[in-house]
Amino acid sequence: MPYVVLVTGASSGFGALTARALADTGHTVYAGMRQTTGRNAPAVADAQTYADRHGVALRAVELDVSAQESVDAAVAQVTAEAGRIDVVVHNAGHMVLGPTEAFTPEQIAEIYDTNVLSTQRVDRAVLPQMRDRRDGLLLWVGSSSTYGGTPPYLGPYFGAKAAMDHLAKSYAVELSRFGIDTSIVVPGSFTSGTNHFAHAMHPEDTATAQAYDAFYAGLMDDVGKALATLAPADADVMEVARAIVRIVGTPKGERPFRVTIDPADDGSERVSDVADGVRADFYERIGMTDLLTPRTAG
Repeated sequence: MPYVVLVTGASSGFGALTARALADTGHTVYAGMRQTTGRNAPAVADAQTYADRHGVALRAVELDVSAQESVDAAVAQVTAEAGRIDVVVHNAGHMVLGPTEAFTPEQIAEIYDTNVLSTQRVDRAVLPQMRDRRDGLLLWVGSSSTYGGTPPYLGPYFGAKAAMDHLAKSYAVELSRFGIDTSIVVPGSFTSGTNHFAHAMHPEDTATAQAYDAFYAGLMDDVGKALATLAPADADVMEVARAIVRIVGTPKGERPFRVTIDPADDGSERVSDVADGVRADFYERIGMTDLLTPRTAG
């Protein structure tokens, strides 16, 4: 069944790959990105070229997840053009690189805004129509750092991604009786095929960052090299997009709650299996296991 899908942060990386993969399977996909007439104009042109060449329904839409007005306008535009939004892929995110202490509180707030608060803006704009229809899917793109290994100099990003994961888990049970499904896709540390590291935020407090260099000189480069070494040579960033396509195409009530794609195997999947099992056991103990799957009728 073809769906209308809104993908946030779709100008490049996982978002762009996912938007194209979903369109290739027959869905109508809106690739949300900011500055569609400015910095991301080439990405808009690329999406249009791809749509024309492959004969798919892939359209760019102006969507700045840091601004509620932009989110509301994008959701209104997609709904007016396509009639509804069936699936939201929460993909927008921003990486950081540097010692945690050297980031200002304002910088960390910005990281949390992009990686966490943005999902709340989009959800509040989209969920009323999903609740009215008693149908929909929220698909969250997380990070293996939430449960797996956490190398240094990425702290604010890891914290934000963990916060988003907990938000997703809360939404899952609170939306289940409305028939709205939830899945979390957990990519590992893909060091090629995305621009996460290239566009990462660096600390504004350079004096503090330099103090760390006295003891951790070259650490950021070492982390990058170590992560690249862990991943097998055939690690394919498209596996994330393919996993999302499979989840979207799975019937409601049968979709996996969490799927991990981690070629480096940082331990995330083992820990999350235990954590998600504890979560399920807890809902059984409090007699609310119906909240663990979306209501499919009534």
